[in-house]
Amino acid sequence: MMLNERNEKFLSVIDGDTKAAILESIAGHYGITAEQAFAEVADEQAEHLLDYMVEPMRTAASVLMQSHGMRGW
Repeated sequence: MMLNERNEKFLSVIDGDTKAAILESIAGHYGITAEQAFAEVADEQAEHLLDYMVEPMRTAASVLMQSHGMRGW
């Protein structure tokens, strides 16, 4: 599974508010919209989702990934 597919899968299994918070966090960090942030993490050339994130959201997302069995990809 490619990283973009992993990113999309993770974002699809978490609740909508958490997904929105993650995308808003990425958007704020890069000065883009949440929609653009989703397009970036879902792109074929995407990095691991955590690579787009800064603290404290990065650690919180990592823990959430672990709780869904998705962190070690």
